[in-house]
Amino acid sequence: MNTTFLGFAVLLFLATVLCIEGLYLFWVSRHGPEAKRIAARIELGSAAGQASATPLSILKDHKLSDSRWLVRVLTGAPGVQVIDRTLKQAGLKLTVGRFLGYTAGFAALGPVLGGLLHLALLVQLALACAFAVLPWLYVQRQRNQRLKQLERQLPDAADLIARALRAGHSFASALGMLAEELADPLGAEFRIVFDEINFGVSMNKALYNLTERVPIDDLRYFVIAVLIQRESGGNLAEILGNIGFIIRERLKLFGKIRALSAEGRLSAWILALLPFVVIGVLSVLSPNFMKIFWTDTAAEKLAGICLGMMAIGILWMRKIVRIRV
Repeated sequence: MNTTFLGFAVLLFLATVLCIEGLYLFWVSRHGPEAKRIAARIELGSAAGQASATPLSILKDHKLSDSRWLVRVLTGAPGVQVIDRTLKQAGLKLTVGRFLGYTAGFAALGPVLGGLLHLALLVQLALACAFAVLPWLYVQRQRNQRLKQLERQLPDAADLIARALRAGHSFASALGMLAEELADPLGAEFRIVFDEINFGVSMNKALYNLTERVPIDDLRYFVIAVLIQRESGGNLAEILGNIGFIIRERLKLFGKIRALSAEGRLSAWILALLPFVVIGVLSVLSPNFMKIFWTDTAAEKLAGICLGMMAIGILWMRKIVRIRV
């Protein structure tokens, strides 16, 4: 290969990379989050910004939807508060209206896909229900991951408060130190507790609100210990140290159980996914062989029975391999 051509290609590649990097840096400097934050602070400090700025409030702006008519529809509807609480516990910045919009959009994919594949109406309805459940499954997964992270941070929080109490700080100031030094998401939750106490909410009510936002049994034990100590007295630092030790030992035991039950959980996943994989492979390798499965009414009934039995089997296997500690 010609050396001149090779050098030209290398230089052209470097020039392209540098050009892309320069365009990216230019865009970030003009429209990035840091640039927007600086521009907002400059506008807020200017006279025009102060004249047109909306009045600040210490109350949190929480809405069920961005649309006013949808808020009127959702207000008082059954199940809306459960969805709203689940979205908060998942740490997602989604309104209930937007979540329901995503659910409706995913549900519409079922009839569209069924129409393209010329599937029966019953199969289209089943696909619509399956797609509609996907956003809720995503929210539940995010919620479970966030709660697990909160549970892992809880022993460190108990130890930090215990050390602050031994150093002579009050419990309220210990909560402030915890909110500043502990990482999110647990640090953000205790920051809300500290702010509520500063705004005049009682200690008992602020801690009760914490247990509502974070439904973890270990956190409830933590709050109950604090409330009992406030009523009857005692060495709160020692109590919190013992609670942190117990939570760590329980998490260690739970990790051992997950390692021992890993084979059962993997078998459950394989048994649940194997029929769908086989049907997909046969549909690609032998479409005529699988054609009767999509067109014959007896095959559709048989598929419904098999899916129902598979759902029962999946729930049963999940019950077996899921061990509570």
